[in-house]
Amino acid sequence: MADNQTALIIGAGIGGIATSIFLAEHGYTVDVYEKNANAGGRCGHIVRDGHRFDLGATMVLMPEVYRDVFKSLGLTLEKDMQIRPLDDIYTLWFDDGTKLAFTTDKKRMGEQLEKIEPGSYAKAEQYVNKGFSLYTIGFDKLLGRNFTRFFQFFNLSNALLLVKLKTYLNHYRYTARFFRSEHLRMAYTFQNIYVGQSPFSAPALFSMIPAAELTEGSMFPVGGMYSVAERLMAKAVEKGVRFHMAKPVKQILVEKKKASGVVFEDGSVARADVIIANADLPYVYRRLLPPGARSRRLDRMKYSCSALVLHWGLDKQYPQLGHHSTFLSDSYRQGLDTIFRDKSVGDDPCFYIHAPVRTDPTAAPEGCDTLSVAVGVGHTDPKRPQDWDMITDRVRLAVLRKLKKAGFDDIEQHIKFEIVTTPENWIEALNVSRGSVFGSIGHNILQMGWFRPHNRDRRYRNLYFTGGSTHPGNGIPMVLLSARLVSERIIDEQKRV
Repeated sequence: MADNQTALIIGAGIGGIATSIFLAEHGYTVDVYEKNANAGGRCGHIVRDGHRFDLGATMVLMPEVYRDVFKSLGLTLEKDMQIRPLDDIYTLWFDDGTKLAFTTDKKRMGEQLEKIEPGSYAKAEQYVNKGFSLYTIGFDKLLGRNFTRFFQFFNLSNALLLVKLKTYLNHYRYTARFFRSEHLRMAYTFQNIYVGQSPFSAPALFSMIPAAELTEGSMFPVGGMYSVAERLMAKAVEKGVRFHMAKPVKQILVEKKKASGVVFEDGSVARADVIIANADLPYVYRRLLPPGARSRRLDRMKYSCSALVLHWGLDKQYPQLGHHSTFLSDSYRQGLDTIFRDKSVGDDPCFYIHAPVRTDPTAAPEGCDTLSVAVGVGHTDPKRPQDWDMITDRVRLAVLRKLKKAGFDDIEQHIKFEIVTTPENWIEALNVSRGSVFGSIGHNILQMGWFRPHNRDRRYRNLYFTGGSTHPGNGIPMVLLSARLVSERIIDEQKRV
């Protein structure tokens, strides 16, 4: 247990809140400072006229990770939250009118797959089994542990592991071993966008995402994903953590090899024995720390894509849309190339719709619908400036055109209001570098494990990091893991100081 040690956390995202609980449990006096009026970060929400929109994450994927980390925080996922399993993870809509409900119901899944490509169900089962094996190995050996020394990662065993994890083969090419149908190859690879990747460049290791979905299923909490942040925050307060909202940090104070405290935008100062940044890691190096080579190296790394989101409050319900729907375009590869190569968005983009009223009627007034339409777009790039107002108009027309083709003829007339989030909005609201909302730093194999920005600074030995832009990566399950990993490291290292 820490003996009257103090910890200061910059940012009240999921990573910051969870880290505060771990440290408080081990005797630290913890203060969390958040730039915005509300906690949650990318797990926040927007409420307007009775409509509730999740800001970022919209489903509980990899529920076993939640259960495991919650247990270590003294919580039980199903007991401490009102959470509901989903029969269908999502429904995929293709341009030719074909639909595919991704479900853990193997009988129903098999019937659908066989209609699309005879013989594909057995192949799909092989794909899922292999992918889930990669998932369990990857968590055990790569994602679920700290790498504090060079040879913990660079050794013969891990070299063989990287081959076993299929890091040498891109995900889309890998699916050709299992499916001939382009529909099915899209269906089992579009999940790369969850971590801001293109399946045409991401390693086949990420077949673990659809495999984990189909093996463990998905869930949704009543109150939306923000309720995860609320429950964690309540636990933190119970442990004595103090939260300070609307208190943006301007600078991290450093002395020789130590971070001594922070300066706030209002000029006030707070000091602590340990500083943990839950803010976007590249932003921290670029704006909060003295300029140096580390920031320049981070600028040269590859960044994930961004998302343009249209939040619609409607005065009519559309029950034919399930809780989660993804519309996949025939111009799948062209669209992804436009996102990742041109840092823009194509004329016929794929998009995802979140309709939380299907599971939680409190997300909209009675008889109304709450829809969030998320479209993958390029991150901001000063070499490729974009007119996001024009792009938003173009994306809206493309989405409405596809929805009308799918039978939603009158949806535009029933939109009461629209809230738009562009890459520039992500930067302004959350200090996300380049608007790369999927963890900013990309997830190629040379930016994972030892290669990913570490969760402790090399020079300032009491400055740590948690969140999607450090190890192990983006997404709430990974961020929960990052909180546990950085807390374990702090507790181990600081007791020896």
